[in-house]
Amino acid sequence: MRRFVPAAIASLALLSFGTTSQAGSEVKIVVLKERGVGSAAQAQPFVDKFVGIAQKKNGWSAAKGSYFTERKPAEAFIDGDKPQFGFLSLAAYLAMKDPRKLETIGQVTVSRAGGQEYHLVSKTAKDVSGCKGQKLATDHAEDSKFIDRVVAKGAFKVADFTVEHTKRPLQGIQKVAKGDAVCALIDDAQFAELANVDGGKELKSVWKSDKLPPMAVVAFAGAEKSQKDTFKANLASLCEGDGKSVCGEIGISSIKGATDDAYAQVLAAYKKDK
Repeated sequence: MRRFVPAAIASLALLSFGTTSQAGSEVKIVVLKERGVGSAAQAQPFVDKFVGIAQKKNGWSAAKGSYFTERKPAEAFIDGDKPQFGFLSLAAYLAMKDPRKLETIGQVTVSRAGGQEYHLVSKTAKDVSGCKGQKLATDHAEDSKFIDRVVAKGAFKVADFTVEHTKRPLQGIQKVAKGDAVCALIDDAQFAELANVDGGKELKSVWKSDKLPPMAVVAFAGAEKSQKDTFKANLASLCEGDGKSVCGEIGISSIKGATDDAYAQVLAAYKKDK
């Protein structure tokens, strides 16, 4: 089985950093890529390169950061350290949007990061009905509201399955391949690894979600207007010029300014009672 390479780890870590501006006002940025693989230490050399570009573009005098793969510790950091900006996985963004009064200022697409498309895969089931009532292996079911309303959009609910919560990115695929589960709910990054898992080639997608928006770049309530305006204006330029090769190493294929409009459909779906 092929392991995720360091570049993929870096793509999940993205650009975990906080900054101190030339004026001396500390700016903190939290990055939450849920179910990211690898550690911040493994990604740090890639992160450092990107931070250097960000410093140059924004005139920052120093940089540091906080990267999380789980929501609970990320929220504890947000409560304690009061960051001004965040890079958030879609599910976390939707859950935090209203309670934390997040302002959408951009979006970032990261290759190999996953989370933009979901599949039900199986060796024996032919469609969604063949998975319902059966054991479903997945590491995505903890946020059932997100799965039910945004991912499945009525095709199924988490409660329709006997869920086995997995801990590792490829564990769901492995369980179906071995016959320990009938189906697995996986995202696009995991789906791309099917051929590299023992028995994975025998699994087929029996259902696929719509394409979802990428990670959101947000401003927290404590961010000053001038900070928000400058950071948002410079987002697209971070992967231009000197930053192009750095973004390529990290796996950032697109980063740009955005508003709530870019997430309007998923925001509406998430808030809608079903």
